[in-house]
Amino acid sequence: MTSYYTLHISSEFSAAHSVRGYEGRCARVHGHNYKITAEIKASTLDHLGFVIDYYDVKTVLQKIIEQLDHYDINNIQPFDVINPTAENIAAWFYKNLSKQLNNEQVSVTAVILSETEDFSVRYTENE
Repeated sequence: MTSYYTLHISSEFSAAHSVRGYEGRCARVHGHNYKITAEIKASTLDHLGFVIDYYDVKTVLQKIIEQLDHYDINNIQPFDVINPTAENIAAWFYKNLSKQLNNEQVSVTAVILSETEDFSVRYTENE
């Protein structure tokens, strides 16, 4: 059995969106205080005993968040074409984080995006 470490690093941002083609309240522009959590996995530690420096992950996460924070997400690529649902936003974060953080030791295994305390989605490609 292989053992591994899993980190959870979270941040928050605020943004507006609307769901095109939806027949309900979410069709109107509205906002959320989103919470994004990155799940990162490694089977070994670096020379200091870390999976990865939390601050390095937080820095990358913040740069991705800056693209959406306090914007209408419907006006940001690729959400100007695809609906900015929590599911699509979570997948977008996952792909961006993976591109920047994955290496031989570390991999992003999931992203959890919460629109409210009661509603969240977990996106992964590794299970």
